[in-house]
Amino acid sequence: MMRNINQRYVRETYDKSGLLSGFDIECPDDFNFGYDVVDDIAVNDPGRRALVWAHENGESRTFTFADIKRMSDKTCNYLASKGIGKGDFVMLVLKHSYQFWYISVALHKMGAVVVPATYMLKPHDINYRINAAGIKAAIVTIQTDVADSFDATEDIPSLEHRFIVGGRRDGWEDFDTEVEKYPDSWERVPTKRTDRFLMYFTSGTSGNPKMAVHDYSYPLGHILLAKHWHQIDPDGLHWSVADTGWAKNAWGKIYGQWIMEGAVFVYEYEKFIPSHILDMIEKFRVTTFCCPPTMFRLYLNAGLEGHDLSSLKNCCIAGEALNPDTYNTWYNATGLKLMEAFGQTESSVIVGTLRGMEPKPGSMGRPSPQYDVRLVDEDGNEVPVGEEGEIVVSVSPRVPGIFKEYYKDERKTSETLRDGWHHTGDIAWKDEDGYFWYSGRNDDMIKSSGYRISPFEIESVLMEHPAVLECAVTGVPDPVRGQLVKATVVLREGYEPSEGLGKELQAYVKNGTSPYKYPRVVDFVRELPKSSSGKVKRVDIRNRDKGLS
Repeated sequence: MMRNINQRYVRETYDKSGLLSGFDIECPDDFNFGYDVVDDIAVNDPGRRALVWAHENGESRTFTFADIKRMSDKTCNYLASKGIGKGDFVMLVLKHSYQFWYISVALHKMGAVVVPATYMLKPHDINYRINAAGIKAAIVTIQTDVADSFDATEDIPSLEHRFIVGGRRDGWEDFDTEVEKYPDSWERVPTKRTDRFLMYFTSGTSGNPKMAVHDYSYPLGHILLAKHWHQIDPDGLHWSVADTGWAKNAWGKIYGQWIMEGAVFVYEYEKFIPSHILDMIEKFRVTTFCCPPTMFRLYLNAGLEGHDLSSLKNCCIAGEALNPDTYNTWYNATGLKLMEAFGQTESSVIVGTLRGMEPKPGSMGRPSPQYDVRLVDEDGNEVPVGEEGEIVVSVSPRVPGIFKEYYKDERKTSETLRDGWHHTGDIAWKDEDGYFWYSGRNDDMIKSSGYRISPFEIESVLMEHPAVLECAVTGVPDPVRGQLVKATVVLREGYEPSEGLGKELQAYVKNGTSPYKYPRVVDFVRELPKSSSGKVKRVDIRNRDKGLS
């Protein structure tokens, strides 16, 4: 039977037109998602569907909440036997593996810190992350070559355990086999809402990726997202297209959806093929669906003909700006309006097009009633309608959904969480109806196909190539991906620009860091634009590229 768990933690108010106008969250000091949500449903509604997993080879599995409780308790006992416990950092590199869900719940119950990561990491990425966070254990899928990258990594003394999921590998502990040997009951471990719960590595434009930490109140910060943006049906099936290494997974495939007692869909595949996604929607009768606008463009380009999408009741987008043509074409084909929202790795939904709102194609929507959201100038003063300002969110008092800290970086934390406000670094303007329109970052972050890409990480790889003297990485507009990664390169003496060298540099980046970051455009120049202090002026490069596609 339905537990109406979400109603325990929120108080909602509505305006005269029926739109949500207030959303207050009350988080108990000892709230723990594993016990108070997953186990509650498992005990009182054990047959309720939690997870539907499908593989491109045709295999599929359905897990109930009772299944998730049983497997998470066995996982708790297994990992505890290895000395893993409260406060330990555990990295999960599991792509679309169904084990991610009960392993995450287990770690939450144990009080350990879950550190999801992309399967596209290379050895130097892993080396930095393990040492920066003091990762004690890594649980990795065998379905990709990321285990090779771990084995090629040296000098990571904190990593005491390596578990492999989905098969066996020399030097790794066989998670799937060993976990079945352990009991399926587990006593509650006390945790506090302020304890570290989850940590994501999030790229910036200078330096290595930051470590954004959320506390145990974080899942409650996703109730509004699931209830009023995704519009989760407790008896339906929700699919957010994202692998487990990204914060979008936390947004769309576990916390808010399970608090709403709905099931999530997971599809394990090697290559994104638009028609296969549409096939899965039809086959499994997906009811609510979320992915970046780029993907909707690709579905339309592939053609919707021959696909029964009648099970869909709501479609959402995030991660990049929406082209009005995509919105209109999808709406004309399906009768569904694409509901856009904005947030960060450091937050839940800050601005969104929620239930009952009329979307404005290209707009992020209105500020979430969950937060006090404003647009401010450099002095912190709220800007008038039509003027650009930084999106900031009040964190005084602290509210669920906004991150706790950048781990081991007090300076960056105090820069971002200052004077009672979370400074997002994103710029927008507001229209007469209160809708926000995204303008861009106040830094140089690149957004391509929904990925956030740091120029610094690509530049650091390029600079290791013997032909490169200097380089600057920027984003150039692209109608499909939003932006393409572009490398502007000054060559060393003895090297000449050529198409072959450009391809060589692209391959070099693909091999040196996550492949999706490689520069699809390489421009050779004699010198880079610089300020009087010698700093490269990326803005000059971007201005020159405006209008390119």
